[in-house]
Order: sequence, then structure tokens, then C-alpha cells
Amino acid sequence: MKTFSNETSERYALALFELASENLQVEEIDKNVSFLLDYCKNNLAFANFLKNPTYQLEIQSKIFLKISKIMKLNTTLSNFIQLIINKRRIYFLEKILKNFNNLSSKKKGKIDAIFISSKDLSEDERKKINQDISKAIKSNINFSYKTDKTLISGIKIQVGSLLIDTTVSNKLKRLKQSMLES
Repeated sequence: MKTFSNETSERYALALFELASENLQVEEIDKNVSFLLDYCKNNLAFANFLKNPTYQLEIQSKIFLKISKIMKLNTTLSNFIQLIINKRRIYFLEKILKNFNNLSSKKKGKIDAIFISSKDLSEDERKKINQDISKAIKSNINFSYKTDKTLISGIKIQVGSLLIDTTVSNKLKRLKQSMLES
């Protein structure tokens, strides 16, 4: 279900992506966006600053100009952030940046997916799984790995709305459901 904030952030992200494409700056802006997202994730004060609507436009604008200079952000991205500050959409910045990353990844042929396993996987196992699945679907997959001991055994892979569930707990649920229906 689309909400106002999701729809708005998608539109702004698309506008930024198209602007970056026109100026042949997608790679550079993508790196800046990833850096800003990491900063938002690791700096609670900065994340709270973005979501606080009580700051005056001038203060937000000045702070982001300084941040842009310190982080050496691309001029296009810096100007874009100034625009969303002036439009009072700064609290959407994190969603806009995430949507921009998604657009950029899709253009590069990369797919984000979640891989949930019943046991911890070694780095070699993760690389092998990533290579095998990427090769099978002929696209580069960026997995985020999670461990869930309640699955008993097996794996879950979620790519967008597609879910592949080979866990024992899921098989037990289906067996229980079929027994109840009979």
C-alpha cells in the first residue's frame, strides 16, 4: 500500500536519479548517497535532526551546506538536498536516498534480497551462495544475511515480494494445515 511519504520519496528519488543520469553522475551520487545513508544509520543525532520539523529553513540549509562541504558531496546532490529543505521535505531524505539506491541498483542489474538461514553461515558459504544464485538468475544479487534458529532447518530467500521457504518449520505448518483441512 502506497503512503504519501513513500510516493513522495519515490518521486524525489526518481527526479534525483534522472538528474544524475543527465549529468552522467550516477556513480558519484550513488557513492555519496550510500555514505549519507550510513551516516544516518550510525548517527542518531543526525537522524533526529532530519526528522525534527521545528528547525528553521535557514538553519537546516546552513547545516547541510557545511555537511556537503565536509563530506565533499557532489554539487548536484548538495543542490538537490537544498531543494528538499526549501520544499520542507527534509524528513523524507532517508527514504529518498534509499529509493535512489534502489533505482541505481536496478539500473546496474543488482537485486537486493534477504537470505535467512537456520544456522550461522561462514563468509565462504555466503560467497558461494551469492555466486550460485546470481549465476542461476543471471543477475547480481546483494544479499543481507540473517540467522533465525526457530526455523529448525532450511532457508528462506526473499527477493521483493517473492519468498522461497524451504524450512522445516514451514513444512510442518503446511502439514498441520492439510491435516486440519482433511
